[in-house]
Amino acid sequence: MTKASDLFVQALQAEGVDHVFGIPGEETLALLESLRSSGIRLVLTRHEQAAGFMAATWGRLTGQAGVCLATLGPGATNLVTAAAYAQLGAMPMLMVTGQKPIRSSRQGHFQIVDVVDMMRPLTKYTRQLISADAIPAKVREAVRRAQEERPGATHLELPQDVAGDETDAIVLPPVYSRRPLAEDKALAAAAEAIARARHPLLMIGAGANRKTTSKMLHAFVDGLGIPFFSTQMGKGVLDESGPLWLGTAALSDGDFVHRAIDAADCIVNIGHDVIEKPPFSMHRGRRTVIHVNYSPAVVDQVYFPQIEVVGDIAHSVWALAERLDPQPHWDFGFFDRVREALCGHVATLAADARFPMAVPRLVASLADALSPDDITCLDNGLYKLWFARHARCRRPNSLLLDNALATMGAGLPSAIAAALARPASRVVAVCGDGGFMMNSQELETAVRLGIDLVVLVLRDDAYGMIKWKQAHDGYPAYGMDYGNPDFVRYAESYGARGHRATSIEGFEAQLREALARPGVDLIEVPIDYGRDDALLNREIPELAAAVA
Repeated sequence: MTKASDLFVQALQAEGVDHVFGIPGEETLALLESLRSSGIRLVLTRHEQAAGFMAATWGRLTGQAGVCLATLGPGATNLVTAAAYAQLGAMPMLMVTGQKPIRSSRQGHFQIVDVVDMMRPLTKYTRQLISADAIPAKVREAVRRAQEERPGATHLELPQDVAGDETDAIVLPPVYSRRPLAEDKALAAAAEAIARARHPLLMIGAGANRKTTSKMLHAFVDGLGIPFFSTQMGKGVLDESGPLWLGTAALSDGDFVHRAIDAADCIVNIGHDVIEKPPFSMHRGRRTVIHVNYSPAVVDQVYFPQIEVVGDIAHSVWALAERLDPQPHWDFGFFDRVREALCGHVATLAADARFPMAVPRLVASLADALSPDDITCLDNGLYKLWFARHARCRRPNSLLLDNALATMGAGLPSAIAAALARPASRVVAVCGDGGFMMNSQELETAVRLGIDLVVLVLRDDAYGMIKWKQAHDGYPAYGMDYGNPDFVRYAESYGARGHRATSIEGFEAQLREALARPGVDLIEVPIDYGRDDALLNREIPELAAAVA
């Protein structure tokens, strides 16, 4: 006979789990003891929300469900934002929460909320374990659901009395599964439409951010020479340093990339995910739109593709490449002019010598300091638009940003998980002062774990993005400004090294030094968003419109 909590941990190990992020509670002590005697590493965090962000990021980087642990009641409710983060962002994650004994309890309804029902709209699968015998099947199903396309969040509740039960159940053996392949008719129709087009264009979305898909897409564009752009969460799937990159759809419209989109007569959407705002609006008869994804398109008034290639994306891309050759009538001249204008404008902004710094200059400074395999993790704020627009990623998941839930507070926990998952890569967290303070306590976690991490805190002493929107909409300034701690001393209080940039040259030197040494460094960087409204809403659209 096996103790249920031991069986639960064995079931996790059978699914390849080797890290669990979280905070134990009274109701999870049996599970904690089972973890202690296993080979799984417990990463103790300072808040359950941060544990969820770490587990989701682990899933995003590895493709295997990241696991987070919390107790009942407030521990479980603190996972809600992380559940939405993983679910909307297509990051495989399993949440495990405790519960009071379900057969008998002397504590009435103390701390009890219906966690399973609470998680239902935020997950792909949520269940309470009412029998120790069911543990192997439920763990397998929760992990399978989390990892299968489209990935997302799942949840299991393990009551205290069930965790202590004895059972003769055993873990399930490994299973081989195969993803369905697209129909030949759909592939033939898509290939014919691409070959017939005069100005075909590829759009790379979040669903293409898979290792095999990236490999097949590189072969596709190298062989056919079709230009591409990406959504924010599709960045890095294809190498953006080459001559076929046309930019990132970071702005809603009016950017250089939107001129290329408008000129395309056939757009091939590889892995388009409706969680991200569509970068273009469809009009009947104007162009052919091809949807290539694991699942059919979610049709709405701005997205109704004429051809759907539904099945394993990597195989679909390979099959399309097999059916296509470069066509003599393809004309990419206008796309080349768009790229030239975009790159020239990016270079101009990167040379901005203002201090406090402009974000485009910060993006350029980071690009000079990091290698293609290093990882930058963003929190959420106005700076995210500039990173999405200007960073030219060469590897998948080298720029971790969230354009799905777009929650604040995830940047630092995400960077900690990235440092654990990719120890050979240098990791930088970029956080606004507002987002950083939402989970800044995890600096202690980073120091305790002994990871190497650089944290940039972009300081403007306000909720800058909303303040910008407030001004743009004509409202008076109100309710956006706050005070901040001394970030240098704050970092040092946790055992990290703290620095404050006082010039661009000083910041760049601090960054290089921090990246070259072990441990945790925090650099406070004053940021100037003063020109952003004019740039984003007037200057960029005017310059883009002038491309002929």
